[in-house]
Amino acid sequence: MYPLRRNRRLRTTEAIRSMVRETTLSPANLMVPLFITEGKQVKEEIASMPGYYRYSLDLLKKEIQDLYQRGLRSVLLFVKVPDNLKDNKGTEALNPDGLMQRAIKMVKETVPEMHVYTDVALDPYSSYGHDGIVENGKILNDPTVEVLSQMAVSHARAGADFVAPSDMMDGRIYGIRQALETEGFYDTGIMSYSAKYASAFYGPFRDALDSAPGFGDKKTYQMDPANRMEALRETFMDIEEGADIVMVKPGLCYLDIVRDIREQVTVPVAVYQVSGEYAMIKAAAEKGWLDHDAVMMEQATAIKRAGADIIATYFAKNIAELL
Repeated sequence: MYPLRRNRRLRTTEAIRSMVRETTLSPANLMVPLFITEGKQVKEEIASMPGYYRYSLDLLKKEIQDLYQRGLRSVLLFVKVPDNLKDNKGTEALNPDGLMQRAIKMVKETVPEMHVYTDVALDPYSSYGHDGIVENGKILNDPTVEVLSQMAVSHARAGADFVAPSDMMDGRIYGIRQALETEGFYDTGIMSYSAKYASAFYGPFRDALDSAPGFGDKKTYQMDPANRMEALRETFMDIEEGADIVMVKPGLCYLDIVRDIREQVTVPVAVYQVSGEYAMIKAAAEKGWLDHDAVMMEQATAIKRAGADIIATYFAKNIAELL
């Protein structure tokens, strides 16, 4: 019998395609990672991330205003710490007048409605480039959690809406939640990097912050890319410890993990489309091998389709323009 159902009827025009589209993107879904550096009138392009920059606070102010005008409402802050301020204990991370703390205050003063998320990890502050305190070549878990908890409180005191622990230490969400509650920051949220893999896609990011590990790698605390069920265990534990939003990082190679988590939890799920994913599209587009905007939108749509409520992406401004 000749088919009565012709699926192509729903594809004949853009009008019908957009009407029945199952997955849609909005600027409200996007989070903008921002790199901040000391100085004035500094806008440094990151060599391995064409078109992306480190900003000094005065120019960051203009960038924040521009992002808000484009409909982008969330930023994720990272700081490039001078070498002379790095040590093995993350001392500078707790400085109330540190670069991160000043950046938080500046963003909230410039656009109070901008939702500010802050990176909570020691690698930008570490003389070893690791996410924790180092002793005899090992990353110490519990002493690191103590510093991370203080760091989160410092960010909350400066005005952060959410802290985003990216370190993958065991128990750090509970430690941070407890510290925030003790200090009265009941409304400060936690976006946990719950399933952060020891990925090869982070290289350009480490260039941006000069935070590559000085020895070894991060495989004793970041997750093995071969593991799937472990991601669920990590995520469930973070939710139990007080995480408000959970994250999968990186994006494209881990969409099965995103789907697994989306089907198992009721909290919002974020995905970080990381620097290596950004750089690959940029490099291929410069060679003329790919249509930059088409691939950018296809990947962002795939991440949303897999189950992400929030996408942290270096393409946020570009995507917002197209939307």
